[in-house]
Amino acid sequence: MEELAKELMEELACETAFTIPVFGGIPVSESVVVTWLIMAILVILSICMTRNLRVESPSRRQVIVEYCVTWLQNLVKGFLGEEAKQYVPYLVTVIVYIGFSNVIGLFGMKPPTKDMNVTAALAVMSIVLIEYSGIHAKGVKKWAKGFTEPVAIITPINILEIFIRPLSLCMRLFGNVLGAFVVMELLKIIMPAFLPIPFSLYFDVFDGLLQAYVFVFLTSLFIKEAVE
Repeated sequence: MEELAKELMEELACETAFTIPVFGGIPVSESVVVTWLIMAILVILSICMTRNLRVESPSRRQVIVEYCVTWLQNLVKGFLGEEAKQYVPYLVTVIVYIGFSNVIGLFGMKPPTKDMNVTAALAVMSIVLIEYSGIHAKGVKKWAKGFTEPVAIITPINILEIFIRPLSLCMRLFGNVLGAFVVMELLKIIMPAFLPIPFSLYFDVFDGLLQAYVFVFLTSLFIKEAVE
């Protein structure tokens, strides 16, 4: 158990990959470097997969890409509804990023979502979008009036929700990813030879993609509630 606690502390530690030698040194964490790598992979894949697109007689590659993009867009649009469909591209980008971040652990890299700074940043971005969508749909006056509904006495609770929602999104994503790591380490201690392999596929692939789905689903739910 001491060894597990030590490994857990190492996972929680925000390691510095390198330092930029300006302004006295700016440390760049490992999660930032891995995020840059994921961004580079996604950009390169996007460029390669969207080259030579045709309206007539599309290639098999184009058909697969169009199917995947359409499926993701329809998935998120189903959460949001027609009144908030303009936020679909952002949320599709988030689900792809979180999915890649959680799956990248299969290649021996530390998923950025194991860093609470990353999950907190994603949660803050989501809550900003949620509040913006409410202001955009209703106007500032009606948006502010919404905090007094259904009765004025619960206004402080409604305001507190602005801070509770990002905390909930942040801790849910971070906690599930970290919890999967703890379970895997326990399985390695109990039966290190064969048992961790199928569980690794479950936690790194299925559970990782599921957490991306849940994060975007909850954000979409809050946006839909804000614009209605």
